[in-house]
Amino acid sequence: MGRYNALGLIETFGIVYVLEAADAMCKAADVELIGFENVASGYISVLVRGDVGACKAAVETGVKAVEDMGSEVYSSVVIASPHQDIEKIISRYSLETLNP
Repeated sequence: MGRYNALGLIETFGIVYVLEAADAMCKAADVELIGFENVASGYISVLVRGDVGACKAAVETGVKAVEDMGSEVYSSVVIASPHQDIEKIISRYSLETLNP
């Protein structure tokens, strides 16, 4: 994971809310947008990485942004010090993979 030591994820319903969350997350803290995944039936997850504090701030801000728009966050999590094998999963959802 290089210099990054945390992952932050938010899952909500609809691309508009995910874009709002991603925008708020990237503006709130020094995090890198990894990508997104359309999970099922309109639920979409957005992934960021950075240090633990930045990911926590980003996820909190992203959740608030979605709630301020009148929607609900289905799930959110910050994973501090993820195992190196997690990279095998998140690389599948990277923006570079989705948009070569």
